[in-house]
Amino acid sequence: MYTFAVIFSRLVDFYEILIFVWCLLSWIPRRGGGFVEDLTQVLGKIVWPYLSFFRRFIPPLGMVDFSPIVAMLALEVLRQIVVAILV
Repeated sequence: MYTFAVIFSRLVDFYEILIFVWCLLSWIPRRGGGFVEDLTQVLGKIVWPYLSFFRRFIPPLGMVDFSPIVAMLALEVLRQIVVAILV
């Protein structure tokens, strides 16, 4: 079970990095068909389903969207619970 806990923990780490990179890329101006645009679209398809759940409950405040922060905190809580159960 320890191996599964480590694998799960690494997957959560990887997904959090994807969310963080997607947030950073959202600040970069995009040109049509550029690398940044393509990368943002790919990451968006991966992280958007998870983030959209939190966006329903946490509306943006002005130009700032706090839903990725809450989503990452929820992932951390889930990780702690799963690892505590498995180890």
